[in-house]
Amino acid sequence: MSLQPPSRRTFVKGLLGTTSFWLVGGHQHWAHALAAGTQAPYTPQYFTDAEWAFLEAACERIFPQDEHGPGAHALGVPEFIDRQMDTPYGRGELWYMSGPFQEGPANLGYQLSLPPRDLYRQGIAGANAYARQQRGHDFADLESQAQVELLTAFEGGAVHFNQLSARTFFEQLRKNTMEGAFSDPIHGGNRGLGGWTMLGFPGARADFMDWVNQDGAAYPFGAVSISGETA
Repeated sequence: MSLQPPSRRTFVKGLLGTTSFWLVGGHQHWAHALAAGTQAPYTPQYFTDAEWAFLEAACERIFPQDEHGPGAHALGVPEFIDRQMDTPYGRGELWYMSGPFQEGPANLGYQLSLPPRDLYRQGIAGANAYARQQRGHDFADLESQAQVELLTAFEGGAVHFNQLSARTFFEQLRKNTMEGAFSDPIHGGNRGLGGWTMLGFPGARADFMDWVNQDGAAYPFGAVSISGETA
């Protein structure tokens, strides 16, 4: 995956697959949706200050703001991930977490003893240690291009932290970043429904099937959350 902004639209098209009709003109109001959303400062509940700084920087590099829509920071993605860490998912209570733990083919799924919250703690520590070793500073203190280069190295699989591969950590971070950008705002991300507004996704409306096969036609109604919040 390229981490450069111009490639994000391509990624989103792939994400939507046959429903790419959402990426049509007429849905350029994501900035207005975000402006209407809650902008109160958020205090992380799980991550330390240093971990939070890494998370904010890394999420924005993976999902940067550009001319097509808001980035991870504006969408509240780090906040979404912080909230995740205090859920059964974050504590690994939804997974089978008994040994033996050994590497296997991808179709066997996650094979580490670390629940997501511990994977983040060790992964961020490993990423910052690697950044200091290679670039002389913590990840969050580097220029954007240097951050992209390190994330690309993590994704490439050649870097290994103490207890896990950098690629495993990167894939966890990328997956949760996308969840935070496009999940229902009721879970803490997709602030102001900015991710959905960018796509033209109508959200939790009861029925919009009449528009599925209208290629190129803009859906006329704004996005709505499960909570009833509208863009």
